[in-house]
Amino acid sequence: MADKMEVLVSGASGFVGQALVKNLRDLPELRVSGSVRSAQRNPIDGMLEIGDIHSKTDWSALLRNKKVVIHTAALLNSTHDEVADRLAAFREVNTAGTLNFARQAAAAGVRRFVFISSIKVNGEQTLRGVPFKEGDAPDPSDAYAISKLEAEQGLWEIGRDTDMEIVVIRPPLVYGPGVKGNFASLVALVCRGLPLPLGAVENKRSFVSLKNLVDLVTVCMVHPKAANQLFLVSDGDDLSTPELLRRVATAVEKTAILIPVPNRFLEFAAFVLGRKMQAQRLLGSLQVDITKVRDLLNWEPPISVDEGLRRCCEAKRDY
Repeated sequence: MADKMEVLVSGASGFVGQALVKNLRDLPELRVSGSVRSAQRNPIDGMLEIGDIHSKTDWSALLRNKKVVIHTAALLNSTHDEVADRLAAFREVNTAGTLNFARQAAAAGVRRFVFISSIKVNGEQTLRGVPFKEGDAPDPSDAYAISKLEAEQGLWEIGRDTDMEIVVIRPPLVYGPGVKGNFASLVALVCRGLPLPLGAVENKRSFVSLKNLVDLVTVCMVHPKAANQLFLVSDGDDLSTPELLRRVATAVEKTAILIPVPNRFLEFAAFVLGRKMQAQRLLGSLQVDITKVRDLLNWEPPISVDEGLRRCCEAKRDY
């Protein structure tokens, strides 16, 4: 019997990492392990403790015999108040930590390094109907996105200098069972039946279900044409904010109560309340074009938006 391919998933206790480990372990041809910051806090079989990720982290023990690495671990929030300190904190983990990991992976004989980046590298918003594409000039606007872009740039250099293949995936907002943040807040508001002043919003936004993202990562691990490529990913079905809320309502067997308040009033209220960025995500557009991944890898999202939302909201039906 052929040897199983050894795979390491970093950030295996995170939202995406957990789902990847769970799904990859169902594939009989793989032997999958995951790295976590603390094994005591994540007592899951096969989880390997790595501690903090930074420019000096020693990955050598975890990389032994690994042929594919999927790097999902990242600093998402920083407690630093000063802009310079925030950027330094993100760079230490997301840039220097990633590149240190990749260099050690290449030296250990890893064949392919799959990096989960972010659509925020492209920017925060698009014109409606003018989606981001892989060839667009990056336009990161915050410390997190800058650190991810710099990690990507360093990875391409490592790929050119070594035999290790690089794959970069930039997802938009990822939703699925256990999702937190603004998406979870929206679901909770719909579940409570509260009226929302978003009925007049005419934007378009791309999302990607956890199931679809995991499926694409699985393809990118082994597909020959994925080597040294950048991909944008989504569910392939962009939604306005009212459309999203109505579909969430259907998924939780509720009715979305949407009041048509003009955008200019919502924008003014957000400005007064200091919630400009939150309003942008509700009112503005952010679309991605997945033509490249469809054409080059012959990949299609395996589940629809409605199925993704059903899975995401299943536990909240009785909220």
